[in-house]
Amino acid sequence: MIRLGTRGSPLALAQAEAVAAPLRAAGVPVTIVPIRTEGDRLADARLDLAGGKGLFVREIEEWLLRGAIDAAVHSLKDLPAQLPDGLCLTVFPEREAAHDVLVTRDGGDLANLPRAAVLGTSSPRRRAVALAVRDDLVVEPLRGNVDTRLRKLAAGACDATILAAAGLHRLHLTPAHARPLALDVFVPAVGQGILAVEARADDQPTRDALAALDHPATRRSALAERAFLQRLGGSCTTPLAAHARVVGGADTAAPVSPLRMDAMVASEDGRQILRASDTATAEEPEALGRRMADILLARGAASVTALSPGGR
Repeated sequence: MIRLGTRGSPLALAQAEAVAAPLRAAGVPVTIVPIRTEGDRLADARLDLAGGKGLFVREIEEWLLRGAIDAAVHSLKDLPAQLPDGLCLTVFPEREAAHDVLVTRDGGDLANLPRAAVLGTSSPRRRAVALAVRDDLVVEPLRGNVDTRLRKLAAGACDATILAAAGLHRLHLTPAHARPLALDVFVPAVGQGILAVEARADDQPTRDALAALDHPATRRSALAERAFLQRLGGSCTTPLAAHARVVGGADTAAPVSPLRMDAMVASEDGRQILRASDTATAEEPEALGRRMADILLARGAASVTALSPGGR
């Protein structure tokens, strides 16, 4: 029996079920263990002031380390750059859509919003890029589960919000009038659309049971984006982004396909945005991520936003 730990939100449970279903189909017994995290208890607090996205994983990792669960399912974008000693990211199932979508009450796009419209988002990255595109917008924090944010939008708490397409897809909640945002403008958060299954490094039986879920192209993208994050030393308060993908599609039978990466670092107000793109062989995803970080650092990224470069 594999005990899969996860947050108890509807999206987290849907993600855990997406991992559990193929395991069960392969004859592996699985039970899902919901765990309430500090991030859930502080539902209305600003993440950057309360301690960052690590609030959503800390308790789950503690359960994992003490053996109360065998593996944990996370949204990769919620994981801090450094994992606790003794834990590893053992598999990355195939990535969902990585892009953001704009949702309004009337189906308009970003250019159609009225002057001084209120955009609800708690993401520093989305805030910075939206202000770079429309500096007249009023950006207000908007927290809560995906369905909560959609309800707040419908109730008039804001005129528009930006959400990850992956979460909407997994919950079957994509509004008919949601507008996809261009990947080269709204570069996704590191790991957006990717699930990461974490296990104890010394628990080989669990790691072996999970191994068939790993998607090679997604793994390469995940490693490149995580290396970028680690090299920059960014956090949940840093407006940065990176999106890596196998050129020509996610063909798992083509391990030599090049890996393309777009990356961005911005100031909080969106007045300064540094962007870079590069390609590397798929065998060196982490080198690509570090190189992209170094390109942006050479262009002055550390003077644009708070970074703690390291991890060479």
